[in-house]
Amino acid sequence: MTSLGRAAVVFFAGALAAGAGGVAAQSYPTKPMRMIVPFPPGGATDITGRYLAQKLTEAMGQTFVVENRPGANGTIGLDVAAKSPPDGHTLVLGQTGNLAISVHLAKVGYDPLRDFAPVTLVVSSPHVVAVHPALPVRSLKELIALARARPGQLNYASTGSGSAGHLGVELLKKSAKVDILHVPYKGATPGFTDLVAGHVAMMFTSVLSTQQFARSGRVRMLAVADARRSPSASEIPTIAEAGIPGVEVTSWWGVLVPAKTPSDIVARLNTEVVKIMTSADARQRLGSMGADLVTNTPQQFADYIKLENAKWGKLARESGARVD
Repeated sequence: MTSLGRAAVVFFAGALAAGAGGVAAQSYPTKPMRMIVPFPPGGATDITGRYLAQKLTEAMGQTFVVENRPGANGTIGLDVAAKSPPDGHTLVLGQTGNLAISVHLAKVGYDPLRDFAPVTLVVSSPHVVAVHPALPVRSLKELIALARARPGQLNYASTGSGSAGHLGVELLKKSAKVDILHVPYKGATPGFTDLVAGHVAMMFTSVLSTQQFARSGRVRMLAVADARRSPSASEIPTIAEAGIPGVEVTSWWGVLVPAKTPSDIVARLNTEVVKIMTSADARQRLGSMGADLVTNTPQQFADYIKLENAKWGKLARESGARVD
């Protein structure tokens, strides 16, 4: 066969493959979908995941079933997703802790940069220091003074060892020179259950998770870990305003599918999710709870995960945090 003939065969085979992929994408989805939420019901990840599942069901004509897979700061759910068939029928809502932090503190069963095809970011939310209302403090300065007066006696809940909340408080402890005991939980909901009951003194997690408890008076928010005050809680000062600069912690969430999922399916999911998250309904439903709605392209999200891994790896080393 001549070189021209071989080239024609290669071109024809490539065209067939591209055509088959296009047909597959046109018929997708072909069965009920699952949205893996790697935390218990009720927290920020679950709230966002259930909202997306409902809206994607309406948009794509297939039922999206939410599957809560909590444990190990969300790494169990991520591991399940990474090992699922790459056919676009399994989505996972990953976030800061299980995509950018845990890998620097413990051994996990997946590579956040290799084992997923990112679809888009969906939400970000700054963290906030929240305490039980009975604690005799009304500002971060007062909390720090109390912690210095009672070294090792106060405790704080986190959404898990290796979470952004865990690392954030370790940075705060180091900056403020205080000793506060870490109590890890399997997500925001069980942590808030014990905070509201008074079993732990404080918690450091997203405004999105905290707002519902603060509005009902079950917890008191003291300071936001951001360069600016949160638009949804503008009365709460920043940690820097309390005289402790450099403790800025924002959690983010994004949709991913297993690596090797066809690119046209990833593109279809990106289109649908971006349409949902830029809607007026999303701004009203999630924005009013303290979430900043953010979307991007699959490549931009992949680049962001790489940047966040570098940033949090450095912070993990500086904080001296350890997985309990």
